[in-house]
Amino acid sequence: MPRMPRDWRRPLRYLWRTPWIFAHVVVAIPLSLVAFSPVGRHARVRGERLDHWLQRWWSGGIVRRCGFRIVREGEPLPGAVLFVANHVSWLDIELMHSQRVMSFVAKAEIARWPLIGWLASRADTIFHRRGSGNSLNAVIEQAVERLRDGIAVGVFPEGGTGPGDHLRTFHARIFQTAVDAQAVVQPVAISYGRNGKMDLRVPFAPGESFFANVVRLVGDAGVEARVHFLDPVPLAVEGRRQTAQAVRAAIARALDYPEA
Repeated sequence: MPRMPRDWRRPLRYLWRTPWIFAHVVVAIPLSLVAFSPVGRHARVRGERLDHWLQRWWSGGIVRRCGFRIVREGEPLPGAVLFVANHVSWLDIELMHSQRVMSFVAKAEIARWPLIGWLASRADTIFHRRGSGNSLNAVIEQAVERLRDGIAVGVFPEGGTGPGDHLRTFHARIFQTAVDAQAVVQPVAISYGRNGKMDLRVPFAPGESFFANVVRLVGDAGVEARVHFLDPVPLAVEGRRQTAQAVRAAIARALDYPEA
């Protein structure tokens, strides 16, 4: 196997980005005290709730501090929407949160991640223990309750991060939340790279830990973090499986992936 040329700029990126990331993380602590207080829920910034504005600001900032340039296509719908996205990286939640505050369904392990888990818990994240049927039932109940209360919910129906070159199976059961709440379903296509083409260095490498992935990405050359809000997909009369297939096909087309 040929040796990869050494990236001489990597140490400089660490020198530049690491202090900014540290400063951004430190700022999160006092901001969270404001955001998740009654003041944050009732005060307004340009017509938006202060806590939502602070969450979007912090989320977008952490993506940028890691060296990514955020590019948004389309518009996230307002109100009670089930946002359905492909899953590429731990950055996906922060990327989507930078554009629209929503209650995410995420794996339970995230609750144990330093700082991010703490913030996620306070941002009304719905944690799911993968492989547990009882946990999924509880997730669906909580997601339906959020949607009926007018709160947007974000889900990754692949059940985990993928390799970045194709979509895995979309599990249909999570779409029951939209059926029960009669909520709008909006697909979201996420990619990291240039011109909408995925850079396969961004997803987790086989066996790579969360910490190792963070360190690697911080030192990599910057690319685009692109989030594309697609046209909503109507709930299929035939059932949730058809809805899942239609959403998967829409995201595949947006990413230029095979639909099968």
